Amino acid sequence: MSWSEKTGSNMTISERVRKAMQNLGLTDYEIRAYLPLIQMGPLTASELSNIAEIPYSKIYEVLGSLEEKGWIEVEGGRPAKYHAKSPITAVETMKLKLEEKLQQNSDIIISELMPIFENRWAKEKPDIWILRGEQNILTKLKELIANCERELLLATPILPKELLRTLLPFFITIKGKNGRVQIMLTSDIEQQILKKLVEVAEVRIREHMFGCGAIRDLKEVMIIFAAENGKRPAIAIWSEHTSLAKFARDYFDYLWNSAHAVKKV
Repeated sequence: MSWSEKTGSNMTISERVRKAMQNLGLTDYEIRAYLPLIQMGPLTASELSNIAEIPYSKIYEVLGSLEEKGWIEVEGGRPAKYHAKSPITAVETMKLKLEEKLQQNSDIIISELMPIFENRWAKEKPDIWILRGEQNILTKLKELIANCERELLLATPILPKELLRTLLPFFITIKGKNGRVQIMLTSDIEQQILKKLVEVAEVRIREHMFGCGAIRDLKEVMIIFAAENGKRPAIAIWSEHTSLAKFARDYFDYLWNSAHAVKKV
């Protein structure tokens, strides 16, 4: 049966248009009611029921839904007549309604589910970043140290000496929280800086280290690799993976136990 036969008019629409209207939320009855109105003009509910072959017991429900969705409007009278809005107006009205509904539902979903995702997913899928460039690396290292609460392990063979000076206040803060700071250096450290570090941290010296690293509270780890000259940071790996932090801690302890302790003078 063609669409003209179903509606009782000589108007036909393609299957593509029918599917598109259904995709926008119109039912079969609603499509059959709308088509005679755009072809024949205003009709009463009774006339439309006969023309579109929609049961009279259903016609007011169908027309009410079409009006709510923005496809038709009603003209008061006895009997009332129903007018089709233009397809452009109808589609734009429905588009706005769908966008509003999408936004409302999106807000509800995001507000309730994102905290769950961020808390649980972050634990299951921890970030691992690769940092390049001295400034990026040193900025991230400062952030790691500034967030430390109870324990900081730091191996610093390739960090600029001026950076160690700027980190001293952070070490003092950690110590003030009854935290622990362990710093491992190489023998070429300036004695003036060494004396200041010994006042706020446990310090040990090794002759050789092949990289720089920092571990915060066994939660966050950063491993820094030197540039070709061996004196400046070139690339770093940062992660909040607790297993990686524990592995780095074990390696730090291995080096720490074989390093020479520096005592306060």
